[in-house]
Amino acid sequence: MRIAVVGTGYVGLVSGVCLAHLGHQVICVDNMAERVEAVNGGVPPFHEPGLSELLSAGLGEGRLRATTNLAAAVAASEVILIAVGTPSAGGRIDLGAVEAAAREIGQGLRESPEYKVVTVKSTVVPGTTDTLVRGLLEQAAGKPAGAFGLCMNPEFLREGAAVRDFLEPDRIVIGQWDAASGTQLARIYESFDCPKIFTGLRNAEFTKYASNALLATLISFSNEMAGLCEATPGTDIAEVLAALELDRRWSPVVGGVRVHPEILAYLRAGCGFGGSCLPKDVAALCGFARERGARARLLETVLEVNALRPAAMVAQIEQALGGLQDCRIAILGVSFKPGTDDLRESPAVAIMRLLAGAGAEIRAYDPVVQSLDGVVPAILTHSLEAALSGADAAVAITPWPEIVAADWGALAPRMRRRVIVDARNALDAAALPAGIRYVGIGRGPGPRREDELGKPESAGD
Repeated sequence: MRIAVVGTGYVGLVSGVCLAHLGHQVICVDNMAERVEAVNGGVPPFHEPGLSELLSAGLGEGRLRATTNLAAAVAASEVILIAVGTPSAGGRIDLGAVEAAAREIGQGLRESPEYKVVTVKSTVVPGTTDTLVRGLLEQAAGKPAGAFGLCMNPEFLREGAAVRDFLEPDRIVIGQWDAASGTQLARIYESFDCPKIFTGLRNAEFTKYASNALLATLISFSNEMAGLCEATPGTDIAEVLAALELDRRWSPVVGGVRVHPEILAYLRAGCGFGGSCLPKDVAALCGFARERGARARLLETVLEVNALRPAAMVAQIEQALGGLQDCRIAILGVSFKPGTDDLRESPAVAIMRLLAGAGAEIRAYDPVVQSLDGVVPAILTHSLEAALSGADAAVAITPWPEIVAADWGALAPRMRRRVIVDARNALDAAALPAGIRYVGIGRGPGPRREDELGKPESAGD
């Protein structure tokens, strides 16, 4: 099929590149000329495993191109996907980019007699597609919905695994204005062997929010339990959650083999969730609830618990060092999760800002993030050796494989004081040398792992 994708951000470019890989003719549209030039040159504007290779293939085979000319893209396409950003501002969703896209697409529909389906892929609160978007399209097109198709098709892409998630979906949700709209959109997914759910526009919009709200809740639940363990002698959140996961409703035994679903990855204690989706979507859903005269009390608390995690981590670092002023701290991993260079709402950024405010000197390491300029006062390095040299403490935040599998026997001697604070317990099973003072999270007062590894070095060593 002929498809236009409006927006070359995370969702838009991944969707466009993957649809081209499946054999569709795709035009990616963006109003930023430099981004369009980069895409046409085979250079994605962000890091995502596998994306660069598929982008180059799509361009080379003539199935994909990028442009700033939205009108021409609409004229050339059967399906138009709106995949622009919907940030949260002041607890409310900002639909400015969606509105602008809908107006311009509507103008393109006015000039074309061909039946086309406009599909919202951007995350929008329930009621957006069938009111705001439909109204703008009808006004600009001069014809009612039905003369053109209207769908809402939420994405369920995880940064760091987005290409796989798009090409191997566990479900496809198609919210439709009418059956003709859904039938046309479904054609682009004919090759997928997974459940395809046809529903109303508002149900489709709500499904995305409900999905992210549940994931965020699991994370904050785990972190709330971790905080309780830290206040309870003799407890360890890792052991508590490991036992919890063995409930057959979480990890059933199938054919004599225990299955560990990926959802269990969200039942892990850490320094909080970040990224472009969970924080803004939960905040937007809370704002939507208030506008409807309701309260999303559970989700408000989920956000509150998450907001407290960076300060809790900094308190652990300060306690381990006996103070932060003039200490050199090595931050290991600054993207919000492995597999991406996304710094949006990254717990590492929040932790670094608090440390800098307390007088610490920060050296950070990340294998893919290219710059921290304008984000946080820190020196960014691209080697663990450089980050750890002369450090009073290492704070492991983003569990990149390069950090978890590092040779700590060779790295530890570079540190001034051999203290490791592990914000996700990712190094709990690592082979750390004697003399390392290891501080994990979610462990009650009392004997800790550093006692097993040897006597900790004093602050003056």
